[in-house]
Amino acid sequence: MLWNACEGSVPIGGTTMRYVAFGRGDQRLVILPGLSDGLATVRGKALLLVPPYRRFLDRFTVYVFSRRDQLPMGYTIRQMAHDQATALEALGIRDTHVMGVSQGGMIAQYLAIDRPDLVEKLVLAVTAPNVNETVRARVESWIAMATVGDHKALMVDTAEHSYSPARLAKYRAAYPLLGLVGKPRSYERFLANAAAILDFDATSELQRICAPTLVLAGANDRIVGTEAAAQLHQAIAGSRLHVYPGLGHAAYEEAPDFNDRVFSFLEE
Repeated sequence: MLWNACEGSVPIGGTTMRYVAFGRGDQRLVILPGLSDGLATVRGKALLLVPPYRRFLDRFTVYVFSRRDQLPMGYTIRQMAHDQATALEALGIRDTHVMGVSQGGMIAQYLAIDRPDLVEKLVLAVTAPNVNETVRARVESWIAMATVGDHKALMVDTAEHSYSPARLAKYRAAYPLLGLVGKPRSYERFLANAAAILDFDATSELQRICAPTLVLAGANDRIVGTEAAAQLHQAIAGSRLHVYPGLGHAAYEEAPDFNDRVFSFLEE
């Protein structure tokens, strides 16, 4: 298959944890996605996820993990990090690079704190060390929309708070279709993921992260706030920080050099 793209799953606590993998390199990069994983896992998306990481494919084997399929209410970010460690060990993955995006970055923080033996380098993208007022306001609003099954409102609100004005000018024409595409049969998994964010706070333990760390953020992030990246940078010894002016939470999609910057950091 193209670039050795494949998918698989790992048994976790009576359910499964899905992943896709691609690339043919000896180094390994584990990517933990954001809250959108609560709407749909990575199952069947291997080839769709390859294009942004073309530069990585000769040097890395890239794994993108979902959270466990069955996610009970009350499950914590730290428990998700424990699941991630269990999955990595089951696949024989150690000393790996880890990139966490948004909620995935929260999971990555605890993974690096609790299992430093698994994390060689860490990239924290558009994420926060705790639930600040900006995070809480957005997540609570999304929970309200998902609870009543208003998928269009959920997708529109996410877009409006993620993208730059220039990108939104192109996307808004597609808003009438958003309620028809990607709606899950149930929002239970999304709601469990979202509720976990509301109890997250790794602030007091960030000094335990010993892996070289790169923090990436958008200057106008309206989902995790504008101070979250600086707080991570200040708390994680030796970390590096890059903030994209004019971009928000979707900086990982909009910044043309985002993946080049990650690649260069990992290759140092």
